[in-house]
Amino acid sequence: MFTAWKLNQTDQGFSATLAAWPDEELPAGDVTVAVEYSTLNYKDALALTNRGPVVRRWPMVPGIDGAGTVLESTHADWQPGDRWVLNGWGVGETHWGCLSQRARLNGDWLIRLPKAFTARQAMALGTAGYTAALCVLAIERHGALPAQGSVLVTGASGGVGSVAVALLAKMGWKVVASTGKLQEEAYLRALGAAEVIDRNTLSSPGKPLQKERWAAVVDTVGSHTLANACAQTRWGGVVAACGLAGGMDFPTTVAPFILRGVTLAGIDSVMQPQSARCKAWQKLADLIDAPMLDQIAHDIPLDQAQAAAQELLDGKVRGRLVVKI
Repeated sequence: MFTAWKLNQTDQGFSATLAAWPDEELPAGDVTVAVEYSTLNYKDALALTNRGPVVRRWPMVPGIDGAGTVLESTHADWQPGDRWVLNGWGVGETHWGCLSQRARLNGDWLIRLPKAFTARQAMALGTAGYTAALCVLAIERHGALPAQGSVLVTGASGGVGSVAVALLAKMGWKVVASTGKLQEEAYLRALGAAEVIDRNTLSSPGKPLQKERWAAVVDTVGSHTLANACAQTRWGGVVAACGLAGGMDFPTTVAPFILRGVTLAGIDSVMQPQSARCKAWQKLADLIDAPMLDQIAHDIPLDQAQAAAQELLDGKVRGRLVVKI
């Protein structure tokens, strides 16, 4: 038996139940694992509250992130006792996820838990930290350098934003953090932000081209915020877009791209190949230390996941939520 959140959608409506389930209910997979820690991401919160069309197969165990120990394996790369980390691959959407004491997974989806991190520390980063690292790697590939100007991080007090601020500051960038929670200025400065601005300065419709301000951008918001960020990016700069907290629309023109040579780099965390995942986690291992993670994340027990999901969607959560399984 294992304890897990199980979501279901029937003619009677939506249900989210935390209970013990028999091992026989675990889905197909070549690696069975003990989940020690998971996280609560925006996508998980939508699934647990049924406020977004995240789940595509019912019933479903949510939890797109996990870390722990291999229990059983028929996969050539994994043996009992191995330490693993998982992000994405449709887990929690089309395949049972990690808000559960047990999971059965495809071994190709797992990567080795970096030696720099415990399972809890890895989940303090989770998909949010891994996505932030993918954004930073995209900025590096483009050739943007701190000497070229400031970097803007939108949604800076959220999970992805918090880690992006910390990573970029460690790399020598002057980080300008945009947030709707100006009461979190001290928190963002502690992570390394040099300046904190109100998100309202970016969230309204703006001109197609505006004063050049940013050498690079990490955007987690989308909509007008992303459009304004592009319009304010300096000639030859890069904007890494990874989120849609402010909306899926992108109300802009081609002007920043054809008149200033701005690059818009889309960041998908779900289907990245193993090589990209390993590079992202190595970047995190190189630049993130334990005291920083203590600032970014706090723990909740498994039975509080649904209540915390509501708070996350209501904008009442700072940083990262780690779920202790």
